[in-house]
Amino acid sequence: MSEESRAFAPDLRLPVIAAPMFLVSGPDLVVEACRAGIVGTFPALNQRTSDGYAAWLDEIGQRLGEGTSAPFGVNLVVHRNNERLAADLAITVARRVPLVISSLGVDAGLVEAIHAYGGRVFHDVTTLRHAEKAAAAGVDGLIAVCAGAGGHGGLLNPFAFVSEIRGFFSGSIVLGGAVSTGRQVAAARMIGADFAYMGTRFIATRESMAPDAYKAMLVASSAAAIVYTPAVSGVPGNFLRPSLIAAGIDPDRAARAEFDFGTGEVKAWRDVWSAGQGVGEIRDIPSIADLVATLAVDYEAARA
Repeated sequence: MSEESRAFAPDLRLPVIAAPMFLVSGPDLVVEACRAGIVGTFPALNQRTSDGYAAWLDEIGQRLGEGTSAPFGVNLVVHRNNERLAADLAITVARRVPLVISSLGVDAGLVEAIHAYGGRVFHDVTTLRHAEKAAAAGVDGLIAVCAGAGGHGGLLNPFAFVSEIRGFFSGSIVLGGAVSTGRQVAAARMIGADFAYMGTRFIATRESMAPDAYKAMLVASSAAAIVYTPAVSGVPGNFLRPSLIAAGIDPDRAARAEFDFGTGEVKAWRDVWSAGQGVGEIRDIPSIADLVATLAVDYEAARA
């Protein structure tokens, strides 16, 4: 594990970050993930106003208190269409959020603002060009969102992506893409990642905000149900075929949608459900505490 990773989260039970998922991750998921010994995160845009975002940060801070060993984080979308970025960044700085996960754009000013109070910035990347640009901006970690990841995933193989990133970057590397078990967390570490990035598996937990029908669809699905398409948000991503069909989208003939952070984006992600190719490993809907305990047993067995 890199020195940066040891300094950021020295006492985790597992080297896992529960990924921030739009309309899914909220205070309950974040708090229970941190209490279980992994990093819990959520997107700022899961609250519909900046005031609501600030209220969630206050709630999470109060519930976690001073005794939780795992830090938490938020996702800030760095995109010209995100009109809330400046306000949300100011709130993030005022609350001294330990980890910021930036996505859809790199902003050296954001990195500087987070570093000013001792926070860390990890950045989502799907290509080497994006990774090099983020490294040059001074981020502390790169999240390699590889082939098979839920939502806005990339197309690169994790073996190739992690290896090439490590060739020019000495900070934390986080590996995302079809990571669903403790064995796969151990595999991520073995190929050079410091942390595994797990999203889809945490949708199917009691504490996630996902509708029950979404969770049930995950349990019933396999990798064959995953469709990679730009039709939902304008950015290619992996989505569940049955939810595309239910929303009136032909998975095989869908056109590119326009990217929209307003009500259109909320409606799209509310009605069409994302998932990664690791969905076939999901067979139940446990509490986060029970899920992390199972992951830990599998992780240690794989390392034995």
